[in-house]
Amino acid sequence: MTQPNSEHLDALLDAALMHVPFDGWSETTFKAAAQDAELELSLARALCPRGAVDLAIAFHKRGDAQMVERMNTDALPDRYRDKVAAAVRFRIEAVTDKEAVRRGTTLFALPFHAADGAKLIWGTADEIWTALGDSSDDFNWYSKRAILSGVYSSTVLFWLGDDSADNQATWAFLDRRIDNVMQIEKAKSQVNNSKLLSAMFSGPNWLLSQVKAPHKMQDFPGRWTPPQS
Repeated sequence: MTQPNSEHLDALLDAALMHVPFDGWSETTFKAAAQDAELELSLARALCPRGAVDLAIAFHKRGDAQMVERMNTDALPDRYRDKVAAAVRFRIEAVTDKEAVRRGTTLFALPFHAADGAKLIWGTADEIWTALGDSSDDFNWYSKRAILSGVYSSTVLFWLGDDSADNQATWAFLDRRIDNVMQIEKAKSQVNNSKLLSAMFSGPNWLLSQVKAPHKMQDFPGRWTPPQS
């Protein structure tokens, strides 16, 4: 029996993208992709047990990988806030089919797939911070990814409706969101530099300092990984 591998998944995903604009990330698309990629349906199921949902997840992760590759090869701006903005832009520019993203947004908006969608957005934010060398291991690890998840997701939604030349309206929107984040960081710095305010928040700050980052994405509370057989 043929063993499924990454090449099979790439072929299946490439074939699916021809059908997604018409049938979405659906069972119809999944079966058509398996046929076009000349893969037995059983092999396709072994690659993607949940069918088109797993294909949509693979599509998102492919974009993340392309973003990280570009971050490692292209020259990034000097300012840190510009590095983050560039990374989000790289992630959006990795998309070759806007309709596939639109259909994926619809899919992961469904209640029974919302957790998968949230995990993917968080994963993108984590990839960005990791590629930028983030070394935080306390509550800041979570807050950075939570804030960037909001910036990324809101920018994608704006981009889906953007018809400006070269997505200039989207990049302006992204810059405004990054500026909003920098205002928050400025306010935090002012609190820390104020003797009165830092004393007032010493208790909450101590409590937050006890929160530690997971060693890896699978270490999140509430997750269970089956033991290796």
